[in-house]
Amino acid sequence: MRGEMILLVHTSGHAFSIEKALKKRGINCRLTPIPRRVSSDCGICVRFESDQLETVEAFTRTLPFDIQGIISDDEA
Repeated sequence: MRGEMILLVHTSGHAFSIEKALKKRGINCRLTPIPRRVSSDCGICVRFESDQLETVEAFTRTLPFDIQGIISDDEA
């Protein structure tokens, strides 16, 4: 993937459920370890293409839990 974004969450369970839900919505994403230079409560993040940012942000507003944030891979 080029131009990736990193979605940070508090638990690995949240990462798994977000990845599954995004894939059901046709969004190309994958679980990866969080880059060492990024701090997080869990060691897994969801990566997705930057052109899907608005869709992913809208989806995260519907979640029953908070995410830590979304950053570009360049910021990580």
